[in-house]
Amino acid sequence: MREMFVAGLQVDEEASEHLLVLQEREGKRGLALWIGAPEAVAIAVEQQGTRPERPLTHSLLGDTVQAFGRSLERVIITDLREGTFYAELVFDGDVRVSARPSDSVALALNLGVAIHAEEAVLDEAGVLVVTESDRDTDAEGADAEEEVRQFREFLDSATPEDFGSN
Repeated sequence: MREMFVAGLQVDEEASEHLLVLQEREGKRGLALWIGAPEAVAIAVEQQGTRPERPLTHSLLGDTVQAFGRSLERVIITDLREGTFYAELVFDGDVRVSARPSDSVALALNLGVAIHAEEAVLDEAGVLVVTESDRDTDAEGADAEEEVRQFREFLDSATPEDFGSN
């Protein structure tokens, strides 16, 4: 199991789809998940640290968990079946609840808990993510830059069918 972080959130205006990109905290692989607009808004709100006047659904769930004296320990992207990613919320006492990855990520950001992905999911759906520092330290910088260009080009032209659904 690998710890992940939200590396990006992109919008495909034409398809009205949103792409959530998770990246390994200590590694070079990422996961690209197509998510709905409400889930993208929830994630963006948490990333920006803004608080709406009334709680969004993921905030309400987080408040409810805390009101009952429980704690969310982490979320895990557990599986990829027929193009659909699956996740679990892992609470104290190892209580697990199945959830959509997009909702799980929004809740994790809200409560400040770690996001993980199973190694098998990364092996199956992971893509190589090259950063600026990789390009700076890579002896083959031009090749790395070309890989980044191709990956960005792919993301710009990707459709939900390329990844499956959340």
